[in-house]
Amino acid sequence: MTLKKSNLMTIQTQLNNTFAGIILKLFSDFLIHYLWEKRWFFIALFVGGVLMLAPTPNGLSPDGMIVLAMSIMATIMFIAEPIPLPAVALLIILGQIFLLGHDSSLVAKTVWNDSVLFILGSLMLAVAVVKQNLDKRIAWLIVRITGTKTSRICFGISLVSGLLASFVGEHTVAAMMLPVGITLVTLTSDDPKKVKNLAAVLLFSIAYGASVAGIGTPSGGARNAIMIGYWKEFFYEPSNPETYKFIVDYARWMLFAYPMFLIQAPFVTLILLYTFRPEYSDLSRAVVKLRQTVESQGGMTRSDWVAILLFFIILLGWIFASDIFGMGTIAILGAVLFLVAGLVKWEDINSGVNWGVVLLYGAAISLGIEMKETGAAEWVAMSFLSLLEPFGASDGFGLWAAVSVLTTAVTNMMSNGAAVAVLGPIVLKMATVAGESPITIGFITAISSAFAYLTVVGTPACTIVYASGYLKTTDFLVVGWKMVLASTIIMLLAARLYWPILGS
Repeated sequence: MTLKKSNLMTIQTQLNNTFAGIILKLFSDFLIHYLWEKRWFFIALFVGGVLMLAPTPNGLSPDGMIVLAMSIMATIMFIAEPIPLPAVALLIILGQIFLLGHDSSLVAKTVWNDSVLFILGSLMLAVAVVKQNLDKRIAWLIVRITGTKTSRICFGISLVSGLLASFVGEHTVAAMMLPVGITLVTLTSDDPKKVKNLAAVLLFSIAYGASVAGIGTPSGGARNAIMIGYWKEFFYEPSNPETYKFIVDYARWMLFAYPMFLIQAPFVTLILLYTFRPEYSDLSRAVVKLRQTVESQGGMTRSDWVAILLFFIILLGWIFASDIFGMGTIAILGAVLFLVAGLVKWEDINSGVNWGVVLLYGAAISLGIEMKETGAAEWVAMSFLSLLEPFGASDGFGLWAAVSVLTTAVTNMMSNGAAVAVLGPIVLKMATVAGESPITIGFITAISSAFAYLTVVGTPACTIVYASGYLKTTDFLVVGWKMVLASTIIMLLAARLYWPILGS
């Protein structure tokens, strides 16, 4: 039986239509799925495009408007993470070239600075510490003091991180303590999904413990030294004894700020445990493995002592020589010394360092510099405070709260040092006009700049623990707002009740 030619053509047409329909449906399904999956990426682009096309507000330059739009787009992408964060970093770099018309070489200089070198060197040193298994010895020392309860271990890690960070800077401590937290997580379970909350509690204990302590002393962060310099430059007159109170030395700073760290430390652990609720309330299993691992290593070897000596030298370099050579230079030098001494191989560093995080932090700093240079940060600050004036926030307690909220918002978009550098002159001038104490307003600004709990790029400590791969960007928001609220309340109570006793 044969088919007619017309019937064959009809069947072939139906098959072609069916095939085309299948292809069209697959394409439409893919397009819908892609658009939905990347919806926040397109939302960010839409918001940025609307801002760039909108009329430029008074007091804001066209370039400042572009930078402000870029900052909002980047913030949306940092939070929603519709594309890999290193890709967001690359978009920030491309935006400065194509939207602002900057030369690529000049943009590259703002991306690669001493802070970025420090992040890079710190991550490399963290790999070297893991290679020497010193992280396990540090973890064992902490556990021997705290016991095996998860809550006590978390508090111990937070307190140790804080005590160290208050003197040598949170960047250093986060890099040094990160392997300790990862060791306890991996010894508990090899499956990250089974220890997600435990990992979050341990790693955030490092980052937030270091952050709340960075305000404790002038050496705890660049923001502290910047504010001390502003006080002296704006208000101190050698011929006027009454202005001597604006000379804030190391001891006086500690009197104002260090009690805040001691009060905040328990709240860090309580908030983390309440937010994430670890899968294991007791880490006895991990502690047994940790003890076996440490005992199997035997006594300290020559390599161990060399590694400790090198790390101690690096710490001394950060404390005493960073103002001359830069913290990044010393961090890179330390990594090179570990390589030269044969204590770690380049293959280990190459596979252990999250290079995308380095790029991310560099791009964030670069955007922060543009915020400052174009005047966008200053415009945001003045606009924000003018909005609050009708609500009585132009002086007194209202002004304190407004300055804290503003600083917190800005420091979560750029480095805390840059936030204080940009906002410092503005808020101190406002304090003078409002008849408020510049010491009080200055401390509120410097301390609030440490409340960078909400984003990955808010502080290097958060960036470093995020590089572990155990945390998501949304984790910072989930717990960060609670940390911001608790820290702000503690600081404002200190400003109202404690600082006046010290003569603020």
